[in-house]
Amino acid sequence: MRKLLVFCLDALCTIDLEYMKTLPNFKLAFEKGSMVKHVEPVYPTLTYPCHCSILTGKTVKNHGIIHNEIVDVENPRAPWYSLRSQIKGETLMDIAKFNGYTTCSLTWPVSGGADIDYNMPMIVPIDYQGDDPYQFYVNYSTQELLDRYYWKYEHYLKGEDKNLDEFTMHLALDIIEDYHQPDVMLVKMCDLDTVKHCEGINNDEVKKQLRKHDRQFGQILEAVKRFGDYENTNFVILGDHGQQNIKRHINFNLLLKENGFIQTDENNHLIDWQAYCHSASMSGWIQLKDPKDENLRQKVHDFLMKIKKDPQYNIGYVFTKEEADEKFGLASEKIDFVIEGDEPMTFDSTLSGKDLFEEYLKPGWHHSLASHGYLPFRDETTAFLAFGKNVKEGVVIERGSMLNEAATMATMLGLKMEDTEGIQWQELIK
Repeated sequence: MRKLLVFCLDALCTIDLEYMKTLPNFKLAFEKGSMVKHVEPVYPTLTYPCHCSILTGKTVKNHGIIHNEIVDVENPRAPWYSLRSQIKGETLMDIAKFNGYTTCSLTWPVSGGADIDYNMPMIVPIDYQGDDPYQFYVNYSTQELLDRYYWKYEHYLKGEDKNLDEFTMHLALDIIEDYHQPDVMLVKMCDLDTVKHCEGINNDEVKKQLRKHDRQFGQILEAVKRFGDYENTNFVILGDHGQQNIKRHINFNLLLKENGFIQTDENNHLIDWQAYCHSASMSGWIQLKDPKDENLRQKVHDFLMKIKKDPQYNIGYVFTKEEADEKFGLASEKIDFVIEGDEPMTFDSTLSGKDLFEEYLKPGWHHSLASHGYLPFRDETTAFLAFGKNVKEGVVIERGSMLNEAATMATMLGLKMEDTEGIQWQELIK
């Protein structure tokens, strides 16, 4: 039976490929496989929407996961998306299981409670610092995995030195050995994204992290050779989005507040609002409180176009909700306009800051040195590499859409995904 193993590196950029070619395990993809060099993600280029698009072949308006976080003006600390039931439509994993393949998903976002044989989702809240992460896994993970492995590796989820990638890797190696390599495996690694956020996109720390991921991938390859079916496995290395170095920053809600669209009390707590900016990191979403008020819509549109003409604000793009839907499949009741910087820029939704252009290079600051959420066609893009039983050697597609990945991986398994917005990269398949 054909098999598929996906090794996902969060924030893998096209610019990483040249260095990856020199590493002992990643280089197999370049020597024995094929690739799509520039993969344009969906908009916004945020982790959770992109992971859902990878598995569904759909834009965010059609799979329903528009952001990492549930967007809510009244609750700026709303929870992140986490449950498979929040995704609309079928995923690659659903189709694989329906067709008799055993499935395994490790640390994949928005997979809690999914009908997957061996499932350990990304489910612990991003800011959780306590010592009981088990409470978040129970009822949403495969209980057999929790019973068998959690006690061995829970220390990787606790304390100052916690490391989700180490937890994921230990699970992956044990599952390949103990269950003789499930037919379809998703293994998602996070640390490359973290390093780039903190250090920027192209430096020695990034190379160090790529070397670590190369060693991890080598361990997976060896585990499959020892305990699985290496000869019939298709290996895929992919990213969910790229990252860009941040050049500017704006606290856009302060600008809306200064211009009368937001009202706060003396403690900067929200009292009322007519237009509000949600941060998608390197893009901003403007939501109207009353989207049926055409006078308000025109007033906000005129304001945004005025701001766009003023170079001090660095606004390079303004899209109406209709344009965002038509161009990018980005649609939600939370979005009436989308704005983005001319130079790479982050947007903040704070109401309490005093500086409209807060210093973005501040050590330890949450946006740090690089981020994502920007337009899909802007550098840096991500990439898709594959090698194995059903993948041709030496094919390089210069540019393509993330929406094609689900159908392509299904084809590697001898399956079809009918309900996608993408098409398979047939030229990669034997």
